[in-house]
Amino acid sequence: MRALSLVFVLAASAGLATSTLASTAEEARPTPGSGDTRAAQEGSAARAVVGQPAPDFTLQDHEGRTHRLADYRGKIVVLEWTNPECPFVVRHYNARTMQRLAQTLAGDDFVWLSINSTHHNRVEQTLESIQTYGLPFPVLQDQSGDVGRLYGARTTPHMYVIDAQGVLRYAGAIDDDPRGRSENPDNYVQRAVAALRAAQPVDPSSTQAYGCTVKYEGVR
Repeated sequence: MRALSLVFVLAASAGLATSTLASTAEEARPTPGSGDTRAAQEGSAARAVVGQPAPDFTLQDHEGRTHRLADYRGKIVVLEWTNPECPFVVRHYNARTMQRLAQTLAGDDFVWLSINSTHHNRVEQTLESIQTYGLPFPVLQDQSGDVGRLYGARTTPHMYVIDAQGVLRYAGAIDDDPRGRSENPDNYVQRAVAALRAAQPVDPSSTQAYGCTVKYEGVR
């Protein structure tokens, strides 16, 4: 009788262990779609790396014209992340930093594209800023923030220079003067473009960008 009772106890214990393991396995099992979400989050990480091909993208500008980065192969391309609500951008636009530089660098081998990844930006606001500051370049609309995140754009302004072969050669600040106190700031973008035109290495190839945070959705 004692042996029979022992058998029942062991059986019950085994059943409990099995139930516990099954429960643990159920808790550890990913919820439907969680793997896809993680992969999407990992895939959304910045893929723009200096020295590597610049990620291709397609965006429309303030006039509805479509711009694809790959279509500018053979030209040096400057990308400028902008937001005319940002005091740093306003300071540079009032000083005509970007406007003069774009005009100084202009040529058959050169393209300047401004990109606004502010999630609440509207074309009407872009048109107003173009008129107010006399911007001589197209402003591409990236309200979804997809291209901004693709490039890892963190601030406005945040500058990128791509060579004629489509390789990213510079990423960072427009210059070495975050507070606008220098009478003769070192303009990194101008230096990068000059180096590329002279078939020389870009130095520096990256700097710490300064400005306001890019206002992606959910970012203040």
